[in-house]
Amino acid sequence: MADNIRQVMSNDPVTISVDAPVEEAARSMRDSDIGGVIVLDESDNICGIVTDRDIAVRVVAEGRDPSQTSVGDVCSKDPVTISPDTSIGEAVKLMSDKAIRRIPVVENGRPVGLVALGDLAVARDPESALADISAAPPNE
Repeated sequence: MADNIRQVMSNDPVTISVDAPVEEAARSMRDSDIGGVIVLDESDNICGIVTDRDIAVRVVAEGRDPSQTSVGDVCSKDPVTISPDTSIGEAVKLMSDKAIRRIPVVENGRPVGLVALGDLAVARDPESALADISAAPPNE
């Protein structure tokens, strides 16, 4: 069984500039088959995370134009981050306490991964329904 985040995180996370249009974030998610993109400021520091749900609720449902709305306008700002050496138990507790589904993984000030609730479910309880869903191939 995995002990730390490095063993379960998605490596080489997709990142996007805070000034990029939401449309670009949505294409990145589609092309990479992911549900969240890490948002970087002008100095390449993590300043947010934008998810497929953010796009649905804060852009589409509000009638905003995804080609004219910046990622910075709709992302969740100042996300909680963890290191690759964080224990899985600590990450589970953090997600539970903060009611979050994804956490950027940072090493030496740079994003090196992203861990999602589904990743932790697969690591902790591979027989659970969430683990089954998370491990299943994507719907096309």
